[in-house]
Amino acid sequence: MIDLDRLRRDERGSALAEMAVVTPLLLFLLAGTVELGRFSTYGVGVAGAARAGVQYGAQNLATASDTTGMQNAATADASGITGVTATASQFCQCADGSTSTCLASDCASSHRLVYVQVRVNGSYTTVLHYPGIQSSFPVSATAVMRVPQ
Repeated sequence: MIDLDRLRRDERGSALAEMAVVTPLLLFLLAGTVELGRFSTYGVGVAGAARAGVQYGAQNLATASDTTGMQNAATADASGITGVTATASQFCQCADGSTSTCLASDCASSHRLVYVQVRVNGSYTTVLHYPGIQSSFPVSATAVMRVPQ
């Protein structure tokens, strides 16, 4: 005859059942933590590439107009990151706050300020594909720096 009281008190196998319930949750949390770390690293790399591009362009007035050189510097800095594109530009402003077209004659009452800007765009792709969550996220960073004169 089966002793029902003894079966109710018997805890053999309960640890295995608990582990079977908890393990998928822990693996899901681990995967999410890894993805978050990879996404953060990707974002830092994109921002660093944008800064590298403007640092190249802000060296002097000659490099400020070299948009190809700024783009190359940005993409070279992001060499370990896939799918990155860079767009560089130059813009000017008069010291009194008025706009300028980057001609030396634009700022008659004050001096001209030259700026360079680099925007880096990338697309982060997750390692695992999670149901209900997109697997690719756009990442972009813009850096602006004044050119010393």
